[in-house]
Amino acid sequence: MFYRAENELREIPFEEISEDFLTIGIISGEELDALKEKLDFSDSSAEKCKRANPLFRTEVEVYGNYTFTELRVPAGNGQDDYIAVFLKKNFILIVDILDRDGSTMDIFRRVVDRFPAEKINPAKVVCSFMESLVSDSGAIIENARNELVAMEERIVSGDTGDDFNIELLDIKKDLLRFNNYYEQLLDISETLSDNDNDIFREEDVIYISNLQNKIQRIVNDIDSLENSADHLGDAYSSSLDLKLNHSMKVFTVITTIFFPLTIIVGWYGMNFDSMAEFHWKYGYLFVILLSAAVVAFMMIIGKKRKWF
Repeated sequence: MFYRAENELREIPFEEISEDFLTIGIISGEELDALKEKLDFSDSSAEKCKRANPLFRTEVEVYGNYTFTELRVPAGNGQDDYIAVFLKKNFILIVDILDRDGSTMDIFRRVVDRFPAEKINPAKVVCSFMESLVSDSGAIIENARNELVAMEERIVSGDTGDDFNIELLDIKKDLLRFNNYYEQLLDISETLSDNDNDIFREEDVIYISNLQNKIQRIVNDIDSLENSADHLGDAYSSSLDLKLNHSMKVFTVITTIFFPLTIIVGWYGMNFDSMAEFHWKYGYLFVILLSAAVVAFMMIIGKKRKWF
């Protein structure tokens, strides 16, 4: 599917592509195989369009007459779409490698319909396409921030539960995934703004630079959230240490209060015949009262010294 921008934006067959008019296209990897020689694309670039690259941080390849890159785009539910993009003077081609939910085609149609034919240019198309790829960044950042704040409140209230670490790890994994994604877009925008092969007019490079600044702000926000998640993990560990210290303090106080009873038990447990209390009819009651008095005395000391 190819669209040419003349007096109006209209669909054309491949044979009518001309360098004199801006053309925007979207095809599959199989279609690219048949067209790569006519489009003057290298075999290595075309080969990469036959498979989904599992990496976010892929290389942006700059050739004399075109620029090529691969994109891994988060598509929800932990799955991703995979596309490749070829940029030439007055020609932009998107290769749909794997589109699980039809979002790539939706983005393409929105980009095509966004500008009137007389005002469209390659830089605007590229920026519009990449802006569509980051259009949900605000919601992603806000949702992640709200989740982290809610988890922080749970730490403060002591309502973390047994799965808190797993929840935090899931958030960190999502943030890392989106960080890699936006860093990938930042790499691409930086390379495009250099305009080494003069694909864009000099006056249009400003659009790419503005896009680069926008993506940089998103990356900074994601980095900030990752730092917040790390601090939240530290706060959770500190809260666990505090609970453990509290428990140890309770056990220590209990041990301290009742330790004298161990001495009493050891003393009277020797059972020497010469012990006066051994044959005394009130000996048992005496030991009970002595133990109670010792415990009461230790509790009074503990209260004064603020053990509890």
